[in-house]
Amino acid sequence: MSTLAAALGPPLFHDVPRSIWRREAADGAAPSRVVAEETPIAFAYQGTSYAVMMATPADLEDFAVGFSLNEGVIRSPDEIEELDVVRTDDGILLRMALANGPADAFWQRRRYLSGPSGCGLCGIESLAQAARQPRPVTGGIGVSADAIDAAMKMLPARQTMNRLTGALHAAAFWTPDDGIVVLREDVGRHNALDKLTGAVVAAGRSASEGAVLLTSRVSVEMVQKAASMGAAILVAISAPTALALRVAEAAGITLIAVARRDGFETFTHPHRLF
Repeated sequence: MSTLAAALGPPLFHDVPRSIWRREAADGAAPSRVVAEETPIAFAYQGTSYAVMMATPADLEDFAVGFSLNEGVIRSPDEIEELDVVRTDDGILLRMALANGPADAFWQRRRYLSGPSGCGLCGIESLAQAARQPRPVTGGIGVSADAIDAAMKMLPARQTMNRLTGALHAAAFWTPDDGIVVLREDVGRHNALDKLTGAVVAAGRSASEGAVLLTSRVSVEMVQKAASMGAAILVAISAPTALALRVAEAAGITLIAVARRDGFETFTHPHRLF
C-alpha cells in the first residue's frame, strides 16, 4: 500500500477568544479556549464516492484502513493497493484503489447505498443492513475486575487532544501485559473506533488479545465495529442501547459499560470476567 503525502492540512486545534460567566469569580482565567478542528473527510474507492464523515483530521491512514475494514469494503489492509490523502479547500479526500476481488465486491455493495452521511451508518439504505449481525467473536482472554478498573483509569492521561479541548472521544486497545497499546481520538466516537481498528492492524496485534476501551456510550454500530475487529471484550464509560446489547449477546462479546470511578456493569458474556 503506497501513500501520497500531501501538504500540511488544517490545524487540529484553534485558540479562540471567549467570555466567561461564573457563579463565583474565577481568578486568572485564560482569555481564550483551545477547540478541536472538525473536518469533512470523504472516502472514495475506485474513483467513486462512498461516504463523508465529520472527523478530526489526524491519523488519516488508520482511519482509511479501519473504516474500510469495519465497513466490510476490504478484509485485509493488503487489499488497498493505493491510498492517497488529498487535501482540498472543502475538506480531505481519502482516495483508495482496491485489488480486483474487493473492487468487484465494492461495486456490488454500493448498490445498497443511498448516499453519504455525516455520522454512524453512512448512508446504508436497507434497515436489515443497519442492524446487521456481525460474525461471532470467539476466544478472547479472561480479565479480572480490578484489571478492567485500572485500564479505564489509564484513559484520561493518554487522551492528549481531549485534555486540550474537552471535546474528543477516545478508543483504546488494552492488554493485561502491555496496558494501553494504542489510543486514537476523534470528535466522533465511531471515527475514533475506526482509527483504532487501523492502528491495531498496523501494530500487528489481534484485538482478541485484550479489550477495547471507549469513552462514549455503546450504540449498535460500536458493537458491530468491535466485532469486526475481533474484540471479545468491549468496555465503555457510558451506557449501552438495548439493540447494542442484543447484538453483543449474539456476537459473543463481553460488554462492560457504565465504567466509572465506583465500578462498572457487565451486561453480556460475563464468563471472561473473574
